[in-house]
Amino acid sequence: MQEDVLHYIWKHKAFESSNLKTTDGEDVAIVQLGQHNHNAGPDFFNARIRIGEQLWAGNVEIHIKSSDWYVHNHEIDKAYDNVILHVVWEHDTEIFRKDNSVLPTLELKDYVSYNLISKYRQLMRSKSWINCEAHFSEVDDFLLNNWLERLYIERLERKSDIISQLLKSSNNDWEAVLFKMLLKNFGLKVNGEAFFSLATSIDFAVFRKLQGDVLDMEALLFGQARLLTSETIEENHFYDLRRRYEFQKKKFNLENNGVLPLQFFRLRPPNFPTIRLSQFANLYALEPNLFSKILDLNRVEEFYDFFNKGVSEFWMTHYTFGKTSKISKKMLTKTFIDLLIINTIIPLKFSYAKAQEKTIVDVLFQLIKSIKMEKNSVVSKFLDLKPIEKHALSSQALLQLKNNYCDNNKCLHCAIGNSLIVKN
Repeated sequence: MQEDVLHYIWKHKAFESSNLKTTDGEDVAIVQLGQHNHNAGPDFFNARIRIGEQLWAGNVEIHIKSSDWYVHNHEIDKAYDNVILHVVWEHDTEIFRKDNSVLPTLELKDYVSYNLISKYRQLMRSKSWINCEAHFSEVDDFLLNNWLERLYIERLERKSDIISQLLKSSNNDWEAVLFKMLLKNFGLKVNGEAFFSLATSIDFAVFRKLQGDVLDMEALLFGQARLLTSETIEENHFYDLRRRYEFQKKKFNLENNGVLPLQFFRLRPPNFPTIRLSQFANLYALEPNLFSKILDLNRVEEFYDFFNKGVSEFWMTHYTFGKTSKISKKMLTKTFIDLLIINTIIPLKFSYAKAQEKTIVDVLFQLIKSIKMEKNSVVSKFLDLKPIEKHALSSQALLQLKNNYCDNNKCLHCAIGNSLIVKN
């Protein structure tokens, strides 16, 4: 038995509660179970429990054995002075308050269904990809869809915390936060961290001053990313960018020691960092005040039109310096724009609305559900177990489910795990 299981049993009142008695034989009637406390202190706050003829208001502490009270030194901790009921799986010793009165104890093991404990243990003993793999297909569709929506909001909340940190470091400049997040996601999985280090090496005020000229922006990005250091390339465009960057470096006291190396290896040419950086610079050249414009867009088609941008003139015939290629505008694809919406736009919209104390969840749900489901091994395995609505909300939520619940055996905190444990 684990304390997490007892917390679950108490929180969900998953026990026979009609004829409860303390270990001293007093009747127990639960008026309020209390609020689950995930921090230091008693496990449940503000409970209301009738013991005998007396109605008590206070806290509930839960342990496997009564003696754990002393193992954890609660007898000398003032935070536990207001505990009104000690809930245990097994009562092995009396617990005394500071005034030497006996703390009422409820031994749960005789009130809990063996079937519930058995199902939990079976779930935890599973050696499958996820604990509930054999029973995942049995989960009710309505329950699953509601849980996935909650998981998606949970994922947005986590990203919102990251955005809050970026806001603090950017003096609450939302345009600057967008710049950092957008550049990171232009790098995709391979160059995402390197692009983010590039973004953090540039004061957005400097980038903003250069927005009128796409070549100045390219020079800044390429120079900070160390793409202008070669001594063997003989192209006018290369020399022009390097000349511009050298001027910028002196004028703005630029440093790039913290910028991570960019990767070209095993990337398809359209995903080369040279192309992504040019697309990024061209986007900002064509769309000043990007953040305020994005706030006004809500439909996926509007974003496809808005981000329908390509590269600057030189990169229409190049993928790297020193080698020409067939002419192509190299426009951002819908698939790439989908990733920008999922990983940058929606989290920023969510965080901004939260900061403004507004609720736009329904609008964001409509947007994310209009985007195709992402393709990855985690999503594919879930789809093999059960048909799931195929849109990006599902794929994002399934990643949250796998990474934060399944991989950490948090079945008791999962709506799917709960439904399988209590199922007859």
